[in-house]
Amino acid sequence: MLQPLPDVTTDIPQARRTGSPLNHSAAWRTRITLGFALGLVLATALTIAIALPNLLQRNGAASLAPPGGARPDRDGRLLGHFPYREIAPSELTAVAPGLELQRDAASAVLAMQEAARADGVELVVLSGFRSIELQKQLFFEVKSARNQTAMERARVSAPPGYSEHSTGYAVDLADGSARSTDLSADFDQTAAFAWLQRNAHRFHFTLSFPQGNAQGVNYEPWHWRYEGSAQALRTFEPAQRLSR
Repeated sequence: MLQPLPDVTTDIPQARRTGSPLNHSAAWRTRITLGFALGLVLATALTIAIALPNLLQRNGAASLAPPGGARPDRDGRLLGHFPYREIAPSELTAVAPGLELQRDAASAVLAMQEAARADGVELVVLSGFRSIELQKQLFFEVKSARNQTAMERARVSAPPGYSEHSTGYAVDLADGSARSTDLSADFDQTAAFAWLQRNAHRFHFTLSFPQGNAQGVNYEPWHWRYEGSAQALRTFEPAQRLSR
């Protein structure tokens, strides 16, 4: 009499016996789909990682279209000017009626005015913080009124989003005894400018656009920027690096 064949399935672990050819095929399809999706995610992340630094450098602080369709340089400059973010209103304080600066810069300007006054020199603050919106008007409206090209205008005024004044660290100064030299290259002939050359660094101010500056901006002996904090140094480090 023939003996019944043994049930070989009893020798296979339970976890393996529950499958079927159809189940194995579905599992492989799932693995292939997941692998493809993971590869797509990794490729997208790599593309973003490569492109993002260039996009940030190009956009800088300005969300406005570049004037005249000009494109920023590789270091972020537009028509010679570096991009700057607009300071938060909460960080500003008054230095004169209608004029504000970043708090540290404001304290330094007031101390500098007092020191100059003790030496018989009257330093007048002509301009401090300017919003990007105001800079837009100063650039495009004056450019139009004077029939200037964007390049011509940029030599004397930064495009919106590219002005040091938007940081709250930049200030335009004048000599109270020689107001005819306000915002003029002739300011460098005044007692106030001579005093600034001797003393401005004591208060952490530096001339932004000296003669022959590497940015190609017109000489502005009245325009000084504050560099007396780590944040201010970080803000103007690209300009400092270019001038070295």
